Amino acid sequence: MKTIIDTCIWSLALRRNEPQNNPYVNELKELIKEVRVQFIGPVRQELLSGIKSKKQFILLKTHLGAYDDFNIEKQDYELAAEYFNSARKKGIQGSNTDFLICAISTRHHMPILTTDKDFSNFQEVFPVKLHSPRV
Repeated sequence: MKTIIDTCIWSLALRRNEPQNNPYVNELKELIKEVRVQFIGPVRQELLSGIKSKKQFILLKTHLGAYDDFNIEKQDYELAAEYFNSARKKGIQGSNTDFLICAISTRHHMPILTTDKDFSNFQEVFPVKLHSPRV
């Protein structure tokens, strides 16, 4: 089963000063080895946004080029908007990208690997599945 990797996990893995034994980074490495990583375009955009050096941008863009983007459908966007509205009614905030990740996860039966605590809050409102690092 494929697993959607949230932006925060990629950011952890790509930092040079990240401790070597981070369980989330280790899990990402395992998922990569198992060819279970699911990449989505909005995560690609978040990762590439804000990079100051053109050289670093091109290098990261090249590395991420190894991953194809999941084909996001109209129904994924509609469900993301529905999730946004449902969460908002309960006083739960999130980004449009987070709700889109949740919609894709739910519709296509793919768990999400993330350290973002907002996703735990989302589970109170809709049936999103999270992937935990294996110990």
